[in-house]
Parts: sequence; C-alpha cells; structure tokens
Amino acid sequence: MEAIQSLWPFLAIFAVFFFFMIRPQMKRQKQEKNFAKELKKGDKVVTKSGMHGKIADFSEKLNAVIIETGAGKITFDKSSISMELSQTLNNPKDEKEKK
Repeated sequence: MEAIQSLWPFLAIFAVFFFFMIRPQMKRQKQEKNFAKELKKGDKVVTKSGMHGKIADFSEKLNAVIIETGAGKITFDKSSISMELSQTLNNPKDEKEKK
C-alpha cells in the first residue's frame, strides 16, 4: 500500500507535463500539418524568415512551394512557411479584435 502511495506524486507530475506541455505541442503540430496541406495556388504567405509572397506552384517531388515575390520566384520547403504570420497577413482584422 505504501508503494502505491509513493507513486502518486510521480503520476501527478507526469499528468501535469502531459496536459500542459506534451498535448499542446501535439495539437500545434497537427494544426501546422493541416495548414501545410490546405495551401493552394494564389495564397499569400510569409516564411519563417520573413519573406512575403504568393504561392505560384508546388513541387511535390521536393515537398516544396514556389513563392512569387517582388524579386522573382523562390522555392521554399513547405515546413518553412509560418502558419501564424500567414494567418495574420490574410486576416488582419481578426488580430485587431483579439487585442
């Protein structure tokens, strides 16, 4: 019985880590994966490095996106597109309402 009671603090710590650290990260990864799947030609996007542009084409072979910018067309990995910055670019009034 004492062995079970001594395990409760460890189980509580694991539950806290799971619900406050692991689960939100898994949810965020799922959202980013869905965002990358839903990209289509003509969408305005921002890369994680700050490059603004419009999607011109996709390269399924390289798992990349060809972005048209003011300087020309550049190829980026799909994972380099920022979900938050792109959503802010496309929905600026939603951000103002949150503040």
